This record gives sequence, C-alpha cells and structure tokens, in this order.
Amino acid sequence: MPTSIPYATYTLIGVTVLAFLLQTLTKNFLGVDYLAAFGVKYGQYIRAGEIWRLITPLFLHGSLLHIGFNMYALFIFGRGMESRFGRVRFLALYFLSGFSGNVLSFVLTPEASLGASTAVFGLLAAEGVFLYQNQEILHGQARRAIMNLVYMAGINLLIGFTTQGVDNWGHIGGMLGGLLFAWFGAPYWKVEGFFPNLHVVDERKGSGLLAGSLAVLLFFIPIAAMGFIWPVK
Repeated sequence: MPTSIPYATYTLIGVTVLAFLLQTLTKNFLGVDYLAAFGVKYGQYIRAGEIWRLITPLFLHGSLLHIGFNMYALFIFGRGMESRFGRVRFLALYFLSGFSGNVLSFVLTPEASLGASTAVFGLLAAEGVFLYQNQEILHGQARRAIMNLVYMAGINLLIGFTTQGVDNWGHIGGMLGGLLFAWFGAPYWKVEGFFPNLHVVDERKGSGLLAGSLAVLLFFIPIAAMGFIWPVK
C-alpha cells in the first residue's frame, strides 16, 4: 500500500495560509481585503464571466477560526488520502470537490461565500467511498471508519443548518463531488500473487483520474449552466 511524503497536502495548506496572511495584511493596511474582493464565490460576478470564482474561494477564509478548522481537517485527512490516491489524483479530487461545492452554492444561494470546506467535505465523502469499495481488504476497519465519517459529516452539516452564515449547500455539493469522483476514480485495491509473495495493486491506477474527473464534470457543468439560465434571487 502506497506511502510517501504528502507534498500536495502541505503545499495546499501553505498556499492557503499565505493567502490568509495576504488577506489580513491588505485588510489591515489598505482597508480592503483585495483577495476576497476578487476571489469569493458571488453569483452576480460569476454570471458576468468571472468563472474563476468557482475555484478561488478554496484559498480564502473569513477568520482565523475558519482557516484553522479547515486546514486542520485537510492536514488530518489529506496526508493519508494523498498517499493512497496519489498526488495528481488527490489534487484533482480536492479541486473538483471544491468546484462542485461552489457550483451548487452558486445555483442555490445568492450570498457570497468562501473557504476550503467544500473541498474538505469532498475528501470526507471520497474517503467513505474508498473504504466502502475496499472492505474486502480492510475488513472490520472499514465499517468502523465509515461510521465515524458519517457521524462527523452529519454533525458538521447539522451545525451548518443551525448556524447563521454557513454555506451548507457548498458543503453538500462538495460531498457530492467527492462521492462521484471516488465512486469512479478512487483506488480499488486487489491482492495479487501467491502466498507468501502477496502484494496489493490498484486496478484503477491508470484510469481513475480520468474516470473520476469526467464523472464530476459531466454532472456539475450542466448544474452550473442552470445558475446562468435561472439565477437565484
């Protein structure tokens, strides 16, 4: 089973923290959070052609607690998932989950939003799918871990529905994106060889990135189009 230094996870955390520092500096010294002004998810500007706002919110946060929670979650889940999925597939999962969350939020809510939680919820969902699809190898570990993930996601969604200012549609969209990506593109482990020379191979190593990415894009691009045709008020 693959292990490596999770450079992508650490880079995502580093870039996001740097962006937050720049947000804080520009707001304190220039009076305007320029990164947020040009990067948050805001439907009116997306419909005007600023489609980068479906990705850039992943690097922007509204408070120290906000970024702290998201980066802690990315640190906890990202390292293991990057090792199992591989660097490129993990990055695709992260950004496509964030894209999915921002698309659903764009279509269903007019308010501005920002944060990496769309991608983090996608990681949670993808981890659950990975565990479910690899139960034969992971045995009892998988069921317990899946229940923990369901509990964790449920509690956070409940908090989102009962707390003002939380973009729960973004969280739900991120989960759907992560689920779709992982269902078609997560590592699917099989044991090959004969005892004692057994080894684990990923049957989707060559196809998972493309299959998972296409599943997300084919599902969410038409949804994004709805935000242009029938803008939410």
